[in-house]
Amino acid sequence: MGRATGTGSGGARSGGARSRGGAGARLALVLLACPLLAAAAPAPGARWSSPVGPGPLVRERFEAPAHEYAAGHRGADLAAQPGAAVRAPADGVVHFAGPVAGRPVVSILHFDGTLSSLEPVEAVVAAGEAVRRGQELGRVGAGGHCDGRCVHLGARVGGRYVDPLVLLGLGERSILLPRAPSPAGGTGPGSG
Repeated sequence: MGRATGTGSGGARSGGARSRGGAGARLALVLLACPLLAAAAPAPGARWSSPVGPGPLVRERFEAPAHEYAAGHRGADLAAQPGAAVRAPADGVVHFAGPVAGRPVVSILHFDGTLSSLEPVEAVVAAGEAVRRGQELGRVGAGGHCDGRCVHLGARVGGRYVDPLVLLGLGERSILLPRAPSPAGGTGPGSG
């Protein structure tokens, strides 16, 4: 007598399952992929994903300079362990990978025109290579003001530095408030 296949109670197969343990195998695959998905998924309202993993600790925030050559902190420092993976915050093409002033740097030109720079990062990618959000760019290296304790993330749009924390969904956004009524009873200049 032959063995029953796919009929009777307990032997019915759902449309997608083709082998014994198919659902279990798919679940295992999903669970294995979760760390990768977490690294690649941006925070709600963010355009970029954190290059150092979800929920990064910000050691130092962006401080816009008063003018192009003034002092400021032209990026954000995200806490990271020496040797930890550093990932692409968004899709793009590696613009530069190599040493700058004695520290290892990776820069990515993103498809929206934003240029991101990360340091210190010992690169595993090369200039001209296409990268995807969440793809490993390299490992946290030594050098610069972060020196193995953080990753400095910078962002430039049209040559001007912008707050990368806003792109990560962690920055302070400007809020426009309504104008206060003028003493003459109007709502601003020229109304009275």
